[in-house]
Amino acid sequence: MTATQTDEIKERLIDTAKTSLDDAEELLRQAASMTGEKAAELRERAMAALKRTRDTLYDAQDAVFQKGRLAARVTDDYVHDKPWQAIGIAAGAGLLIGMLISRR
Repeated sequence: MTATQTDEIKERLIDTAKTSLDDAEELLRQAASMTGEKAAELRERAMAALKRTRDTLYDAQDAVFQKGRLAARVTDDYVHDKPWQAIGIAAGAGLLIGMLISRR
């Protein structure tokens, strides 16, 4: 998954969540001023909008976890394929962090 695809997915997720939440909020506002069958219908529509939002967020969560697992797998493969480079990178990062901490 490329950065562009990730950005597109993130934008679609945000748009979908905002739209669903706005719809649910409006429907609940209308339901508060009504009684009877019409109010029940509006509440059901609001609950459906909230369910869509929850489902979209769960899908996004799954995508994030999948991307994290992929990054961990790639890192693990890199460390196994090039252990000395990995040790050098870790040592350099440790040295840099140590220098930054000692400056304080």
